[in-house]
Amino acid sequence: MDLATFSWLLTPDGRTLLEVAGRAWADADGDPVRAAAAVRRTEPDPERSAAALTQVGLRVRGVAKFGEDALRMFFTPDGLEQATRRRVGDHRAARLAAAQVPSVVDLGCGIGGDLTALARAGLVAAGVDLDPVRVAVAAANLDALGLDGATTVADVTSLPLDGFGVALLDPARRDGRGRVFDAEGWTPSWAFTTRLLTTRPTVAKLAPGLPHDLVPDDVEAEWVSDRGEVKEAVLWSPHLAVSRRRATVLRDGGLASMTEEDDPYAGAPRPVRAVGRYLHEPDGAVIRAGLVTAVAGVVGGGLLDERIAYVTTDEAVRSPFATAYEVLEEIPYREKALRAALRERGVGRLTIKKRGVDVVPEQLRKRLALRGDAEATLVMTRVAGEGTALLVRPL
Repeated sequence: MDLATFSWLLTPDGRTLLEVAGRAWADADGDPVRAAAAVRRTEPDPERSAAALTQVGLRVRGVAKFGEDALRMFFTPDGLEQATRRRVGDHRAARLAAAQVPSVVDLGCGIGGDLTALARAGLVAAGVDLDPVRVAVAAANLDALGLDGATTVADVTSLPLDGFGVALLDPARRDGRGRVFDAEGWTPSWAFTTRLLTTRPTVAKLAPGLPHDLVPDDVEAEWVSDRGEVKEAVLWSPHLAVSRRRATVLRDGGLASMTEEDDPYAGAPRPVRAVGRYLHEPDGAVIRAGLVTAVAGVVGGGLLDERIAYVTTDEAVRSPFATAYEVLEEIPYREKALRAALRERGVGRLTIKKRGVDVVPEQLRKRLALRGDAEATLVMTRVAGEGTALLVRPL
């Protein structure tokens, strides 16, 4: 979709066509071929009709990230894929609002996922991007949601930032060939990002696999998960940092956060113990932040193995930072004996969780060829260095 076509969608005729496309999509039960035929009867121009129908499909997909607001918003396919989920963006915006920053410039604003979150939090915010279509989409989303904010097309590496309190930076980690894993290949470069982080109030959104050794001194690294899925690593410059490492867990019931200050074993030997009655699987954000022993402290347990992110306890303890299981029994770890043990128990549907062992769950499940009516959860891991298989029940 080019800028002219998107601009036309914002006109009264374009908005009428979007309504037609929405009804056609619903009547066709999401079948794009049937919906397209209905839309073309209203707008014969192929680019405009295709753009309207694409918007409707993207809005439906966008509900998973933005809730019902997505049905009023505008997207590009790549922009929606790369946009921050609303709950994640709202958390970051709330933290900036709590810091009472005067204003925020979103460098690489995309379709405005973070920009709308900042505006919704009451912050003075502006969005900048090199892509004119994305800038137009971000502006349209502010308008669609009734939010204040400014947008402009510019190269973020040459933009004067003195007029803004905080810079929010989201380096592009893709090029025409796919993901770029070398930090110096990001746009803007890692050198530009670290320069901002160390010289002015800055927040940088990065991939959750960010290596710890890339984090500059005195910068806080926060890993954020949403409903158990780690979404991003966020670096907070020394001007905004309140810890060194943080794990933030977003769930339907709210938000929980822990830092290295919550770890009673920081600088001490890791607490390793025998398998107890319960097993706790730390959230991915906790693991990425290196705070597994903090979870052990929270639940009063120990690790199954010094290098494995499973915590065990004798008592049932619930924590927002881990998923809890009751350990039912230990069964043979070797594949042939494992198959016999599962068949003996009538297991036909098996969830396999693994950590620290060379197992591909999908391949193992296929080789086991289980038949039966029972359903089970199997944890394959190491206990004191030895491969171990545990049948568990989620609490």
